[in-house]
Amino acid sequence: MKSNLRPLVTLAVAACALLASGCPKKPLHSAPPGGYGYGSGIDGSQLTPSEVFTGEERPTGEDARRGKRGILPSVFFDFDSAAIRGSERGKFTEVVEFMKSNPGARLLLEGHCDWRGTTEYNMGLGDRRANAVKQYLGSLGVSAARLETLSLGDSGAAEGGTEAQMQEDRRVEIAILE
Repeated sequence: MKSNLRPLVTLAVAACALLASGCPKKPLHSAPPGGYGYGSGIDGSQLTPSEVFTGEERPTGEDARRGKRGILPSVFFDFDSAAIRGSERGKFTEVVEFMKSNPGARLLLEGHCDWRGTTEYNMGLGDRRANAVKQYLGSLGVSAARLETLSLGDSGAAEGGTEAQMQEDRRVEIAILE
């Protein structure tokens, strides 16, 4: 009788070991509804306006950091939110006017987060923020073909920063690609 139970016990132990080893750690936040964003994990340093990306493909890696920065305003967000604040909507007038005046220009919308949350969650939140800005610009008449999005999540965020520093990290930065 004992020899008949040995294969069942062995199988049960193996199944338990397999299940236990395949369980990932639970993230601090659940995965965002829109899935995870994509980014390069670069440090967020700024390049000079003369270093402009002019390719036609979607920028990635180091190319994603190239572009004119600081010309158009960044859009800031509340903690753990991708909703555009009413107080930030006035900034879009400047962006729309720029796009009308420069018909060949394309923009890169970079979603950023503060340091709180898991890397995966912050990549998704940065992606949702960048896409919220893209959708809002589309509703104002800017062609989606002229807008690229990229999530940098919490790369470059001030870990353990003050509330003022964290507010600066919760943004979509608008870079001019062409």
